[in-house]
Amino acid sequence: MTDKPLIVIVDDDDVFRAALENLVRSLGWGTRAFASAEAYLQSSLVNQTSCLIADIQMPKMNGLELHERLSTSGFDIPVIFITAHPEEALKARALNAGAVCFLHKPLDLQGRRLAECVERALQRRGPHP
Repeated sequence: MTDKPLIVIVDDDDVFRAALENLVRSLGWGTRAFASAEAYLQSSLVNQTSCLIADIQMPKMNGLELHERLSTSGFDIPVIFITAHPEEALKARALNAGAVCFLHKPLDLQGRRLAECVERALQRRGPHP
């Protein structure tokens, strides 16, 4: 088992998900990625997740619904929402739901903003078991 925080990525876009997973790994964190909210919820990693990066627009269960499902199930996982459609109403809804950050696709390739958001999320999460 690693001492690295686990950053989970949930995004239905295969290319973006793989690129984001590589970026998070290059920044020094452990990462796992899932193509859907349902696949993540069925995994054994929910209780090990230190930070969740979730796309808002996904088929079936979107990122906001995923966050709500986790919260109602008793999981207080800091979430960073990402979207290709940065509408102000959606941003307000995400931040009101407790999002650490609301980022727009495409993300910068150096990952500075993402790294800042993950650091804030990990500080909010506190020590990880």
